[in-house]
Amino acid sequence: MGIQISPSILSADFAHLADEVARVPTADWLHVDVMDNHFVPNLTLGLPVVESLRAVAAQPLDLHLMITDPDRWAPSYAEAGGANVTFHAEAAQAPLRTARNLQAMGARAGLALNPGTSVEPYADLLGSFDMLLIMTVEPGFGGQPFLPQVLAKLARARQIAQSQGLDIWLQVDGGVSESTIGACAEAGADVFVAGSAVFGADNPDAMVSHLRQLAESASPKPIASA
Repeated sequence: MGIQISPSILSADFAHLADEVARVPTADWLHVDVMDNHFVPNLTLGLPVVESLRAVAAQPLDLHLMITDPDRWAPSYAEAGGANVTFHAEAAQAPLRTARNLQAMGARAGLALNPGTSVEPYADLLGSFDMLLIMTVEPGFGGQPFLPQVLAKLARARQIAQSQGLDIWLQVDGGVSESTIGACAEAGADVFVAGSAVFGADNPDAMVSHLRQLAESASPKPIASA
């Protein structure tokens, strides 16, 4: 699996979402932030909008659930069209069961960790997930500055995954831009959520390609066997 770019529509024009989606045709995913004003202090969109996006988006939907009780609601988002459904460890009571339910519905299951949440307590769970999302800002709002201290946790997450021989994607979300994506890739990330960096650009799709190139250049190269 190579580098993947997932533009976040949180930074897009909500009045013209179909048009905004069409501006990033080479994106690998379309990242959709679902916030409930309980788990995070912001309210964005829910199931009806996800269903509408699924009808117009060429890319698979990468859903990030920043909600309470994801054990109850996550399967509904897979049913609504989420190809990847990520929920927060801090909000889940039965993360393994929820992951299995998502996978049984044909969706990838992702586990998200806030900046202040250590990865080590969840090391034994990672084999049951398809992706680990490391938040590089506090969840809730787009456009926040990148937190560089999270890079060490990102590197630990990649080290844990490699030590267990896991084929798990490692995603970063928050403040990802031209100036930060290289450090994230070097630390081990391979899936990148970028909001304002993409939709704030004059040519969003050209920015998608540029970010992908920057990440590919910085990503650690596999060691050739003798």
